[in-house]
Amino acid sequence: MSIFSSFFGGYNRPGPGVRPDEPRKKGIFRLFEILGRDFWSFFKAGFLAAISMIPFLFGIIMAVLSHALIFVFIAGLVGGMIAAPQLCGMADTVLRSLRDEPGYWWPTYRRAWKRNAKACLLPGAVFGLILGMQVFTLFHMDSLGSSVVSWGILIAGMVLILGLMTYIIPQLALLDMPLSGILKNSILLFLGYLPRSVGAIAVQVVYWGAFLLFFPLSVYLFPFTNLWLPMVPSLLIIYIPLEKSFNLEATIKEMRDAQLKNDE
Repeated sequence: MSIFSSFFGGYNRPGPGVRPDEPRKKGIFRLFEILGRDFWSFFKAGFLAAISMIPFLFGIIMAVLSHALIFVFIAGLVGGMIAAPQLCGMADTVLRSLRDEPGYWWPTYRRAWKRNAKACLLPGAVFGLILGMQVFTLFHMDSLGSSVVSWGILIAGMVLILGLMTYIIPQLALLDMPLSGILKNSILLFLGYLPRSVGAIAVQVVYWGAFLLFFPLSVYLFPFTNLWLPMVPSLLIIYIPLEKSFNLEATIKEMRDAQLKNDE
């Protein structure tokens, strides 16, 4: 078996899972459970997502250093479209773990990527551009002579976008729905389950805050923590709202059973 096949788990037969009668743990114990079982799947999906973020990050760095908005547009639109399918693939990997769905990572990741890649392009471009503009503005606030109110508005906007993306990315991975419907669902979920939304955002703020605080040492750790570390606990926190709203596990079980019947 090649190193590439070993890394990506190149198997086509059904993969590991959990016993159907095994009760699910809750809270931090559930987090440890899924990490112990699916850590390498999270790491590999997060690693691919982190690599796909390089064009976006490079464009934003160029924009900040050159003070040129053209790089923001390129980074946001092009970089966002490049990164979005991998972010959805990572979300699909985490959600499968939270559903205790058996299967080897690479075949399921590849199927999810092919299914969602096209639908991710527009949201990736839109939110990539918005996030790029916010980051660019953040690094130019001092030169703009901004007030405390301006800082508050910018930070609140970044938190709002981060919170909406926390709900948008899983829906892109799970649902075949127009962006307008996904955005509406995300707003309703964000507000309807506000304590959980705040908890998911707090995880990401702490992670990226620590990354900036310990920079440049954090750069050397990033290949290992990449993007899986903030996403796994964030999706664990909002999984109950997603399950209640879309009845995920029953719906996906019906789809899987129907597919098995067709294969027979």
